[in-house]
Amino acid sequence: MATKEVRRLRPESSVYTRPVGVSSKTVCAYWIAGRCTKKFCRFLHTSAPSTLANPHISKQKAIQKGNAYNATQKSNVVQKSPEKVCKFWVVGNCVEGDRCPYLHTWFRGAGFSMLAKLQGHKKAVTGIALPETSDKLYSAGTDGTARVWDCRTGQCGSVINLGGEAGSLVSEGPWVFVGVPNVVKAWNIQTNAEFNLNGPVGQVHAMVVANEMLFAGAQDGVILVWKGCCESNPFQLAATLKGHTQAVVCLTVGRSRLYSGSVDQTIRVWDLDTLQCIMTLNAHSDVVMSLICWDQFLLSCSLDCTIKVWVATEGGNLEVTYTHNEEHGVLALSGMPDAEAKPILFCSCNDTSVRLYELPSFTERGRLFGKREVRAIQIGPRGLFFSGDATGLLSVWKWLDPGLKELSS
Repeated sequence: MATKEVRRLRPESSVYTRPVGVSSKTVCAYWIAGRCTKKFCRFLHTSAPSTLANPHISKQKAIQKGNAYNATQKSNVVQKSPEKVCKFWVVGNCVEGDRCPYLHTWFRGAGFSMLAKLQGHKKAVTGIALPETSDKLYSAGTDGTARVWDCRTGQCGSVINLGGEAGSLVSEGPWVFVGVPNVVKAWNIQTNAEFNLNGPVGQVHAMVVANEMLFAGAQDGVILVWKGCCESNPFQLAATLKGHTQAVVCLTVGRSRLYSGSVDQTIRVWDLDTLQCIMTLNAHSDVVMSLICWDQFLLSCSLDCTIKVWVATEGGNLEVTYTHNEEHGVLALSGMPDAEAKPILFCSCNDTSVRLYELPSFTERGRLFGKREVRAIQIGPRGLFFSGDATGLLSVWKWLDPGLKELSS
């Protein structure tokens, strides 16, 4: 007799009806996406953890937990981080595409664009200079080298071994000065003459040239001053300015004054004619990292996350007229007009970004990004500006003509 095979019908199953395994208060992320394949998943297959089942949790706390859960689910929607460039995108192998939470660009904002990335330094770039009438760009870093770049090709033409980490680099006329521990190296790019200026104790963190004098701030808190001399020895140590109790890390000149900022959290004001300290400013609560003079104002920044704008009073003193707060410590300041002659302040923060603010309103115009924090910013001619970060990346930027702004977005 023929028999008919009877098959036991099983209820239709899906990833949404699988039995729950061991107890857990965490919802299965794969179940949420509709693709959990585990028969006995140890995570919850339900819309949210049942927090009200616990009698010790109040209603208000349950609501808070529910809100936190909802916020977690909303966070699953990919949003671009405004603060960090994707390290995988930098090397060309990010596979996330539009879902990557990090930036796939080196800047945000309009009116400027990146022209080139110059890669060669192995560690932080600490100084950049484009000497007048030169077609060579100079940079120095903590990898113990100075590099000379061809402005036409972007190629590194030569590498100079400094014998120590570079703390600063500036240029004036045909001279390029590099500060390294216990010495300032001077090169004449026209005659190829080289000189070592001895005297500093420790690293030379900052230099500036004014009134035919070279000022260098050193690790021991002393500012050394060299004046021009005879051709056989063009630099003669003229003075040592003492007053700071810790390292001098920034210098600037304006209105017949030299301004110095230090790890001791003070700003000292020096008369350029007498080389005497005439004022000490105490407004920052951490290292004074950078100083610039702009018209009648002095701007200072610090690791205390502030930028302060100083103005002279009728009595001749300097007072803070405005304080701008940042989320992170501020490492460097620089400034220049944009293509429309509007004053723009560059503010490098300790979060890999450089903010661009339009003055005097401090309206943000955009941001530049590095692989790590930007240590050096330098202004060039014809709308050029440069930035160097802690990985050794040197970037070349340019303000665009007003009619080309849309191309920078």
